[in-house]
Amino acid sequence: MNVIIANKQQSMLQNLGIDIIKTLEGEFDVDDIVSQFRNFFFQRMILDITAIKNYKDIRTLQKLSIALDMDKVILLLDDSEESGSNEYLSKLISMGIYNFTKNVEGIMYLYNNPNTYRDVAHIHQIDNNQPQQVVVEKHVEVEPIVGTKIIGVKNVTKQSGATTLIYMMVKQLEKNYSVVALEINKSDFRYFNDKKLISIPNTELSDTISKYSYCNTILIDINDSKEAEDLCDEVLYLVEPSIIKLNKLMLVNSNAFKELKNKKIILNQSLLNAKDVLDFEYESGSKIYYNMPPLDEREKSIHALNLLLVRLGFTKQQTDEQEKKNSILGLFGK
Repeated sequence: MNVIIANKQQSMLQNLGIDIIKTLEGEFDVDDIVSQFRNFFFQRMILDITAIKNYKDIRTLQKLSIALDMDKVILLLDDSEESGSNEYLSKLISMGIYNFTKNVEGIMYLYNNPNTYRDVAHIHQIDNNQPQQVVVEKHVEVEPIVGTKIIGVKNVTKQSGATTLIYMMVKQLEKNYSVVALEINKSDFRYFNDKKLISIPNTELSDTISKYSYCNTILIDINDSKEAEDLCDEVLYLVEPSIIKLNKLMLVNSNAFKELKNKKIILNQSLLNAKDVLDFEYESGSKIYYNMPPLDEREKSIHALNLLLVRLGFTKQQTDEQEKKNSILGLFGK
């Protein structure tokens, strides 16, 4: 269900043809908007920028970007000189606000096809006199990896591809980082015939991590090891969103998604589009960290995998530089 907050552009938002759970009309302090919707579950918020008091001051929008999930907010800009300037748009992008437009067509496009940074990068103006930050998909700003980072991968639905995903992560990361992968209490790594993939029992975990502490990154195929899960700096929880896998999971553990609250859930081998992911989040009451499509493990550089690695903080990934520029400028009213 969706939320509309409208003011001067109310007439433009009357017949969008989407399900509405709540509508507000008028001009509001940004703090009032945040207090009402910080813990309010919605799929999309269509926000008329004129409904925000003092919206021409970019710091007002910054408050909004800090408090709300801006992936779910579509900002309807007005024709004011301030909000239509490249400088203003660039500052929105720097705060992780990527979904903005000036017309109904743009709203409906972004409703079904939310922007990532790649879609608006051509608008982003970077001040060369200031230190540059890396702005990546889903408005996560990352710093280079320092020291050894331990990342675990764990199947939530049965056989969701943790072992193969780790193998592909290693092949990509080894181009720019020193990396090793550990598989706990199983021996599926042997099928890849790669010396960087090591299968060990749980009893050897601590010693093996110490042995490879010179590496930038240690990936761990956790399997059933609680000790390994606790040792990780962060863990990716893989869910394959097929009906049969999800139904099996619910039969085994009906509270599975409650237990994953605030954790990094990856939809792996997923054919869901952006709207499907929103529906999935609504139905499961969860937040999806990344939607990973089926991958070809024979490819030398996989764009979808690169984006995940960048989001995890590996800033040296080689990604496809072509932008989706066609039609985007039109959506912004340029």
